[in-house]
Amino acid sequence: WPPPHRHASAFSFWRSPGILLVALGLLLPMCSDACDDPMGFKTMMLNGPPKASYGPGDRVEFKCRLGYKRIVPLVPTTAVCQPDGTWAPPLQEACTEKTCPQLGEPLNGRIVYISYVNEADKFGYQAHYICNEGYYLLGTKNLYCEVTGNNVEWSDSPPQCERILCQPPQQIPNGDFSNSHKDAFEYSEVVTYSCKPSNGPDEYSLVGESRLVCSGRNQWSSNPPECKVVKCQYPVLKNGKVMSGLRKKYYYKSEVTVECLEGFHLEGNKTVVCGVNNNWEPKMPECIKG
Repeated sequence: WPPPHRHASAFSFWRSPGILLVALGLLLPMCSDACDDPMGFKTMMLNGPPKASYGPGDRVEFKCRLGYKRIVPLVPTTAVCQPDGTWAPPLQEACTEKTCPQLGEPLNGRIVYISYVNEADKFGYQAHYICNEGYYLLGTKNLYCEVTGNNVEWSDSPPQCERILCQPPQQIPNGDFSNSHKDAFEYSEVVTYSCKPSNGPDEYSLVGESRLVCSGRNQWSSNPPECKVVKCQYPVLKNGKVMSGLRKKYYYKSEVTVECLEGFHLEGNKTVVCGVNNNWEPKMPECIKG
């Protein structure tokens, strides 16, 4: 007897090899033949807005970013999306930094170049100007190589190194300085002050620095001195005596040395100097018995 007829179940329908393969092909995600977004470059950017997706035959073109220029025309900047999902030809950096015009070394100075990396408003490097000793900088000390439109230019005109000169120092009452007839003095030049003869019974003393040096543009090393009468009283030491520095009058910076008589000891400094306030400095010592 033939076997009893069975109704085909849904499961036996899917067991058919051909139908199973078709179903699997429909269920599995379809393999994409699209290309990835074009890669990014430091020196190049897309020439135009990017697309949402790229398929075979789509073409992309790159151009140099601001401040950059093509290295050589032979390096490709255009690629096409291939059926296998790759870009061809393979692209590489095809641009290089533009450079600002060459700066000449300043007369009586020099330039120090300092590089910058990814600074917002600067491009490439900075030119820092330094003048030789005896000269000062006239103009902007630092120049920056900046992007201007599609070019790069220096941010300012180059400065100059000018010679340092001083105007004549101040005239002082009852005194004068060397080479007072000159209209200008060079860097490191020295003037020496001296006092004029006094018409009175006491001579003038020079109080302050007698030598002034031109140390900067219209800048002298110190304030001018004074010429005035500075006179201390005759040194008297009770139970003592002056050992050195004896004279008729004691003017500014006059120095004496004292000593106590036998049976007394000195309390204070044995050497005193006539100070600017007409007093002995430090004050006169004392001779104490014992």
